[in-house]
Amino acid sequence: MGLGLAGFALFLLMHNTPAAAQDYPIQGFDVSHHQGKINWKLISPKQYHFVYIKATEGGDYQDPSFQDNWLQAREQGLHVGAYHYYRLCRDAKIQAENFIATVPKKWDALAPVIDLEYDAQCLAQSTQQQLIQQIQLMRFLLQQHYGKAPIFYVSKPFYHVVLMGHFNKTQLWIRDYDEPDPILKDKRGWFFWQYSKQGKIAGISQPVDLDVYAGSEQQWQSYLRYIGIQKK
Repeated sequence: MGLGLAGFALFLLMHNTPAAAQDYPIQGFDVSHHQGKINWKLISPKQYHFVYIKATEGGDYQDPSFQDNWLQAREQGLHVGAYHYYRLCRDAKIQAENFIATVPKKWDALAPVIDLEYDAQCLAQSTQQQLIQQIQLMRFLLQQHYGKAPIFYVSKPFYHVVLMGHFNKTQLWIRDYDEPDPILKDKRGWFFWQYSKQGKIAGISQPVDLDVYAGSEQQWQSYLRYIGIQKK
């Protein structure tokens, strides 16, 4: 039987999805210039409820595909947010300024995301307290500018080594490709879960990161209202 393009894309998605991830109704993905040129017209906002696009990295890097991806994804009707790849060795204020200068302040955009990656060399140069203070400054500056509390994207090792016991009210986006459901040592819940880096989506020629939201469709709509995207 012929599946057709849409059916084939769904087949690939389901066969690259851990069983637990299929249980979550709110599906999304994230991209950067590594995905190449994206045909956003082929991506349905009914199938993918959110997308995050890499905007900046460190104090002076802007993703070359950000502006095109940002505009076209929004035109397609997707709920769109931007993320910043945080460099542990760089000053947080400079990094925040880089993000703010690059990402438009839009009422209907998702909350900004700070991508916190494990970097042994930078970790060795700072105390945990210093790292926490700098991350807190970045978080504060983005929330102050955009009016929406940033989300932290983290691996479980980074969370356990640096963040555990801190930022208890900050929503977490957990990267975990190995477990059927990400579980942190302190049993803290997650907001988003990146469960695959080998996703296949029609309109994107390269493998793509796939994500889910932790709650129900009703809870997702409540969250969108809370951050001012949906009307109350």
